[in-house]
Amino acid sequence: MTLQQLRYIIAINRYRNFAKAAESEGVSQPTLSAMLVKLEEELDVRIFERSNKKVTPTTAGEKIIRQAEHAVIETDRISELIAEDKGIVSGNLSLAIGPTIAPYILPQFIRYYLETYPQVNLSIMEQKAENMLESLRHSQVDAGIAISGHRSPGILEISLYTENFWVYLAENCWRKAPSFTPEMLEHENMWIMKEAQCLRDSAFSFCKARAKGHHIYEAGSIDTLIRIVDINGGFTIIPEMHLPLLSERQRSNVRRIEGDYLSQRRVSLYIKEDYIRQCMLNTVTDTLMRFIPSAMMEERILKYGIRL
Repeated sequence: MTLQQLRYIIAINRYRNFAKAAESEGVSQPTLSAMLVKLEEELDVRIFERSNKKVTPTTAGEKIIRQAEHAVIETDRISELIAEDKGIVSGNLSLAIGPTIAPYILPQFIRYYLETYPQVNLSIMEQKAENMLESLRHSQVDAGIAISGHRSPGILEISLYTENFWVYLAENCWRKAPSFTPEMLEHENMWIMKEAQCLRDSAFSFCKARAKGHHIYEAGSIDTLIRIVDINGGFTIIPEMHLPLLSERQRSNVRRIEGDYLSQRRVSLYIKEDYIRQCMLNTVTDTLMRFIPSAMMEERILKYGIRL
């Protein structure tokens, strides 16, 4: 049994496809298949059931794959520990980012990160929180950035920044008012984003009168919501970091939320509790601090960074 064989079965399990797994490992498909067969013969157990249509791990195979993941992680940690002790930041960093956050941080994050840490092989994927947590548990990603509050056994949550929500109003909807209070629009249409619970919670927390004919519609993105409001009237809730993406005319339709209402979302970094690459995590927070307003960042992160 070799470490390379363990990497191969992890790749096969991840892609459930021999061609894609071979490509990810930089070997030919026949080589990958031969190494799998050799390992199965050595262990005297079938790790994967394969057919023309699918590849799935056997019951025994699932246990072997989980142990292989642990073995590979612990082995990789040796070189990572040595590099961190020398103050060297290099190697691979894989991040998962929630789809309601990605549009606001990824463009600048990628630019600044690649500029500052060219020796790091950065990989980023968009994932919903539940998928991100699953990827973390199986060590398929190093860290995730998502809305706070997704508690899960074995996963550590580190608060990064807090973002206020603002109200975006139609032009004919209280445009001259300097701020927004819920009583103003209790009978108007409110448009909210589908599958963005923080936006829904913020909207519903001050939408007490929706039973009085307050119609709520769902759209798939903030941009869609804004276009709907522009054409159909009413209002929606948008995150603070969307403000720079608005046109000058649209910005005149934005109002602060006044009063004692839930009107913000907190964003956190998620890692496994046994994750040890402190220097690598701080490359993430240092990059975020280059473009996220310091007033939004967690004070502890600004002062001390991440300490594991």
